[in-house]
Amino acid sequence: QVQLVESGGGLVQAGGSLRLSCAASGRTSTSITLGWFRQAPGLEREFVAAITWSGSSTSYADSVKGRFTATRDNAKRTAYLQMNSLQPEDTAVYYCAGSYYYGDPSKYVYWGQGTQVTVSS
Repeated sequence: QVQLVESGGGLVQAGGSLRLSCAASGRTSTSITLGWFRQAPGLEREFVAAITWSGSSTSYADSVKGRFTATRDNAKRTAYLQMNSLQPEDTAVYYCAGSYYYGDPSKYVYWGQGTQVTVSS
């Protein structure tokens, strides 16, 4: 089992930045792909970004490419999502998730509780 806890959400003005953190615990927490998803009110949850266990590969949704960066520090068992140039449409609850597969958003089996990100115009 892997437990994931997000933090770092908040209220920011358009054009601002936030960094989300995802603390992982559990026996295999350093060997799984960590992904970020978000869900805005009334919409389905969508994939945002993912990073392999080694950090050597990352992938991003087209809507965040060039603005968001996923990293991880396995020594700290923590993943990060640096979000720059935030826009009101980025407002959502952001979730950290864990998977044993990279490249398939349907394969995530571990989920955090989510952290709210609100971008004001």
